[in-house]
Formats: sequence, structure tokens, C-alpha cells
Amino acid sequence: MRQSSVRGDGPRRRRPDARELGWDDSLYEEKEAEADGAGRPDEAGRTVPAQSADGGAPGAPGITGTPVAGGTTPPVISGGVAGPPVITGGVAGPPAAGGAAGTAPAAATATSAPAPGARSTASEADSPGGSPADPAPEAKGTRRAGKPRSTTRRVLRWSAISLAVLIVGTAGAGYWYYEHLNGNLRKDALDLGSGGLQKPEPNAFGQTPLNILLLGSDGRNSEKNIELGGARQDADRKPLADVQMLLHVSADRSNMSVISIPRDTRVPIPECKDPDDGKVYPQSTAAINTSLQHGGPGCTVATWKELTGIYIDHFMMVDFSGVVDMADAIGGVPVCVDKNVYSHDKKGHGSGLKLTAGTHSVKGVQALQWLRTRYGFEDNTDIGRAKAQHMYMNSMVRELKAGTKLTDPMKLRDLAEAATKALTVDEGLGSVKKLYDLGGDLQRVPTERITMVTMPWQYAAGGEYVVPKPGDAEQTFSLVRNDTALDGKDKKKKPAPDPKPSTAKDKLDVVVQNGTNSTVQGPVSGRANVLQNHLASLGYSGAATDARLTTQADTTITYPGKEQRGDALALAKALGLPKEAVKESRSTTRLRLVVGNDWRKGTSYPKPPAGEKEADKAPESADALNGEDKKACMKVNPAYTF
Repeated sequence: MRQSSVRGDGPRRRRPDARELGWDDSLYEEKEAEADGAGRPDEAGRTVPAQSADGGAPGAPGITGTPVAGGTTPPVISGGVAGPPVITGGVAGPPAAGGAAGTAPAAATATSAPAPGARSTASEADSPGGSPADPAPEAKGTRRAGKPRSTTRRVLRWSAISLAVLIVGTAGAGYWYYEHLNGNLRKDALDLGSGGLQKPEPNAFGQTPLNILLLGSDGRNSEKNIELGGARQDADRKPLADVQMLLHVSADRSNMSVISIPRDTRVPIPECKDPDDGKVYPQSTAAINTSLQHGGPGCTVATWKELTGIYIDHFMMVDFSGVVDMADAIGGVPVCVDKNVYSHDKKGHGSGLKLTAGTHSVKGVQALQWLRTRYGFEDNTDIGRAKAQHMYMNSMVRELKAGTKLTDPMKLRDLAEAATKALTVDEGLGSVKKLYDLGGDLQRVPTERITMVTMPWQYAAGGEYVVPKPGDAEQTFSLVRNDTALDGKDKKKKPAPDPKPSTAKDKLDVVVQNGTNSTVQGPVSGRANVLQNHLASLGYSGAATDARLTTQADTTITYPGKEQRGDALALAKALGLPKEAVKESRSTTRLRLVVGNDWRKGTSYPKPPAGEKEADKAPESADALNGEDKKACMKVNPAYTF
């Protein structure tokens, strides 16, 4: 067997192909030693000799397996430390469109920390921060003093994932850490409802928006959670989803919107079936945080989809101890209060947060207290708490994007450990690779294009709970459904002249489909037939129906290519639909009218109130906060100051 000059007398083991792990080979760069004499094929299939450090070609690092506690055997980067790669110059972000290097400044680089003449041992790998010793310098082919090395130099490009507030995931420890971090993640079903909401159609460039539901649970299912959350008597109670935020990333990744819903908002909760024990929870109307008790996070996802009409791609959930561990690993997030605050009263109400007026860096338990504080902020309700969470989230994003928390490799590893151990995610997001890809999408969004809002709400009769505010709440949800930024800063394109119809309406091939399916309201039977007959009366004699029932919040007309746009616009005008309802689609071969839940009766499309213009930003009642607002400061309730 060939012996490796890099590892002393240890046998060389095959590195798993990057494709076997779902990785892109471009994440690994290797500059082979001239002595190896290895070549690589070029794009034409010819063999090209390995190059020197000045022009090295990408390759794959060799690894050696070293047992660790618990029986796992993560591969170890030879010639490096037994820990995450050292980060130089900040956090590496995936390149943005056009080849730009994302928002973060530099790459994570694995560097050597040699101990002459030594080899890696199992005991060294077992130690959390232990460094397996490197072989002697002469075995590594170093040049004379003062000369740069010409031997193997491996670079792992890896990006920290910042998901901010409650849910912050960082995947950044290195190739050998991959399987270990995957094993930390807990996974659950994405959607326990029976609704048929479809993923949005890609835009003209093939891009689709990304929607992630971020959840913070109040479970007391461990001693640590009981200690942090109190209420030992609730140890056997199923957790509630006391923090709920929908994170929407635009299709072009130019902006991000986050919508919080107060935990006691009374909403319809659809029927859900627990995937673990098969128990069926009937449809009900209750506080939205109780949806988590109906089988898990998948029922909360189903509830949001029913309430908002927004398709949800993924969820991420964390509990009390996970928040503390991640906040500790991050190392502090700046927050501000306008007066001294002590969230505690004689009745035991309050999180225990105690801060003097001004800006403080909170971490660990204090960060959890900040995120849980209700008594002490503004009107002592969940509305103030949501605003405090938005401030924390924005501040954390700014800290992570600046790279100030991720230049220390040990902190980076701690954050990766804390994040993956703390998170419960859906199956579609259940690997570090997928979290890495998600982090790349999030890092492309400039902080000045991040907007945090609270769902517009009003008190229900009696004032014991809140409900979505008519008009304003739907306006907010509609903007997200239509991928319109909540900050109102989307570039306004000069509208092109409407093309003329290319086909006579009696010759036009149109299909009508009923999209009024709803797990809460139930479908409206026969809507496709009603509109098909109406179209026939308008001269569209070629209209037909699709008998399949689907779910869609907004009525739309889709067309397959730009040559049919004139026909689609003429059809929309005949039905009284706005131009915004007309969309190009790659999945249809003819004009398709889907009658949504916004048009559940009649043949006249509901018109907006007179004088009301189409909204292009969140309403004032959403209380928007911009990601670059560094002057934001929580208002302290006078009853909780000192």
C-alpha cells in the first residue's frame, strides 16, 4: 500500500467523492505538490499536469479517519488542527449573481499547526479542542526558510449561516465535521394539514421566493428548559409555539421580509394528524401558539398557510436552552433600552431581564430574557415583545454579516455545534449542506433591505386576545404572496405598452380551474363551471374546465409565453381582473384561469374600495423596522423601571 508523505507512515485512505455527500467540488481547492506528479483532466478531457501554488488547480483533500467519543469517525483534515479551519478576514459568502462574492468579505481557510514528528491519535481527536500533531516538516516537503511552501495546501470554502433571532444556524466547521453536525439536527414533518397550496411559479428568470417559518417553543421537556423557563408544573405539558415569524426571501434575493404574529392571535387551526401516534386533532379556532400541540411544527405550518395563503418551504424551531447555547456561542448581540428596566413584579410576572438605560451586549440567559420579555416593554403585551425580537434579530444579522463574531475558529465551531443541536427542522432542510445553501441565499440580502413587521392586529370583543386586522393584515400577506418587498423600495419599472391579442376570443384555448379549496372554509363547489359559462357568454366559446380542485389565495390568469400575454390581458379585462393577476408560467401550455379564495361567489370580481390604490409597502399598522436601523431602542414600561 502506498504510504503518504504528508502523514508520516499512516496509510492513505480514499476521500469520499464530494458528489457522494451532495457537495459541490468547487468548495474544495487543492494545490498538489510537484512531487505527486498527479494530473487532472481539462474541459476537453485531456490530462493536465498538477500546477504549483501559483496556479494550482482545484482538487480534493486527503483525509484520515480518527475515532471520536460515541463511536463516530469523522475524517480529519491532514496537516491541520483537529478543529474547525481558521477563518481569515471574516465570513465567506457564496458568490452572488454575476460572480460577486456575496456580502461577506473573505473565505474560511484551513491552516496547518504542525507538531514535528507526531501523528494523529484517537485521544487527541476525542478532546474538544485537541490538535492532532503534524508530521515532521521534512515529510511535508517544505522549502528553505523564507520560501513559500510548494506542497499540498488545502482550502475549505465554507460560509456561516446567519438566520438571526431564536433561530440562527451556522454551518462552518469544515469537511471532517460534516456528518457530525448532520447527526445533531432533529427533523420533523413539514405540513400536517390537508390543504393543497402550491409552490409559487418561477418568475421569468426561473427564480422562486423562499419562505421559512421560524418557531420558538416554550417546552419544559428537560431540566435545563425547566430551569430557564420556570413553571416546573408544566414539565409534562406539550410545548407552545410562543414565537412565530415568517421569513420571506424574494425570488431575486434582493430583499427579505419578516412577519411576526402575536402568540395569542385567535385563528382557525386546521385538522392535523400527529405523525408519531396517528392522533387526529379536529379543526378548531384557538390561539395560534397552541397549533404546535396538534402534532408538532407541521400543524403550525398548516395553520400559517391557511391564514396567509402563503406557501411555506421550510420551518426551523428552537427551545429555551437552544437560544441560550446559540447566544453564548455568538458572543453577544447589542440591544438598547430607553430607561432602566427590570422585568419582574411582586406577582412573579416578568422574564428577570435587568438592564440600565442605553446599549448592552446580551448573550446566554440574558439574551433569552430579552427575547421573552413582555412585562417591561411598551404596553406589557406580546406586541412589544415582538418588536424587541425584531431589534435583536436585526442586530444579530448585522453582527454576523460584519464577521466580528466568526473570526475565531473555536467560536465558529461552538456556534455550529450549538445551532445544529438546538434546531428542529423539516426533512427538506435536514442537512448541513442544505443549511449552507440556505445561508448563501440569506447572505445575499443587504441589511438595508431587511424589513421586520408585526401582523396588523386588533383586539377581539372583550380584549382578551387579538385577531388579524381586517384589510391591513390581508394587505401584508398579499404583498408577500406577490413577492413585493414590505419596505416599498422595489424598483418601479416603466410599464411596457400592453400587447394586442393575437387570437380571436372564440378561438382561444382557455381552461378554468376551481382554486377555492380551503381546509377551514371548505371549497365552493362548481366555481370552475360558473366561470366557464360566464366566459362563454362573453364570447370565449373555447373555454373548458379542469375538474381538479386546488388551493390558491388569489385569482390568477397564467400564460405559457410572451406571445400569449396580449390574449391573457384581454381575458383579464373581460373578467374585471387587475393586470397584476396576469402571470407568465413555464408549467402551463395554454391560458389558465384559477379562481381563488378571493372570488368565492358571483361572476363579478370583487373590486377594491373606491380610491384605494394597489399597495406597494406594508401598512403603517405593521410597525415596520428596517434592518439597518442602529438607533432602534425599546421603550420601557414605567411600571417596570428602577
